[in-house]
Amino acid sequence: MTAKAIFITGAAAGIGAATARLFAKHGWFVGLFDIDQVGLAKLQQELGTQVSMTGVLNVADEQQWQQALHQFFSRTGRLDVLLNNAGILASGAFEHIPLQQQHRLLDVNIKGVLNGCYLAFPYLQQTAKSRVINLCSASALYGQPSLAVYSATKFAVRGLTEALDLEWSAYNIRVMDVLPLFVQTNMVNNMDADSIKNMGVHLTAEDVAQTIYQAADYQGKIAKVHWTVGLPTRLFYAVSGAAPDWLSRGINQFINRQK
Repeated sequence: MTAKAIFITGAAAGIGAATARLFAKHGWFVGLFDIDQVGLAKLQQELGTQVSMTGVLNVADEQQWQQALHQFFSRTGRLDVLLNNAGILASGAFEHIPLQQQHRLLDVNIKGVLNGCYLAFPYLQQTAKSRVINLCSASALYGQPSLAVYSATKFAVRGLTEALDLEWSAYNIRVMDVLPLFVQTNMVNNMDADSIKNMGVHLTAEDVAQTIYQAADYQGKIAKVHWTVGLPTRLFYAVSGAAPDWLSRGINQFINRQK
C-alpha cells in the first residue's frame, strides 16, 4: 500500500472521527480504534472499507495495543502517524470525585498514551518520517481547578511529548501534541467547572482535526512540538511561557471565578 496511514485511538466519535474523515478525504488510509464498536462500524460504513479498518482497543490494555498495531501494520505495511486521541474527563471538586474514577483518568490519559508510544515504536521506526501526535489540552498550561487530575494527566502528556521528540529525533520520528481549549464534543457535556461556564465552548472537533492534519503534514526543518488550536489557546500558551507565576495564577483564577 502506497497511501500514508494513520492509526487513531478514540476514533468512534468527536475529534477522532472528525480527524478520520479529514485524513480519508486527503487520501490517507485510516485505522479506526476504540471501545465503541457500534460507533466504529458506523464510521467505517461512511468512509468505506477500502480506505479504513476498525479494531477494538482499550488503550489501557497492553495486549489489545499489541494486537491492534499488528493488525494495522499487517494491512498497511506502514505507520506514518500514531494519533493518541483517546481520553476521558472527570470534573468537579477534587475531593468529590471518587478515587477509582481518578485512577481511571490516569489509566486512559497517561498509560494509554505511554502504551501507544512504547508499543508503536518498532512500527514507527520502519516508516520514513513518521510521527506521533498526542491529544493534549490547554489545561496543560496551568493546573485547572475542578479539572485537577485531568489537567495533571495532560501535563504528563505534554512532558512525555517533549522528551520523546528529543529522544526519537535520532530515528527521524517527530513527536508532537495538540492543545485545544474546550471542544464541542460529548466530553464537555454537563462539565462541572467554572472555566467552561465563563469561557464557553467555541471550538469544534473539525477545528482540532484541521490542526492535527497540519501537524501531520508539517515539513518545516525547525521542530514544532506544541500545536495550539484557536486564538485564545495561542494567547494562553504565549502567556504561560513568558509571564511570571503570579500573573499566570491570577489569569487562571479569573478564568475560574464563580459568578
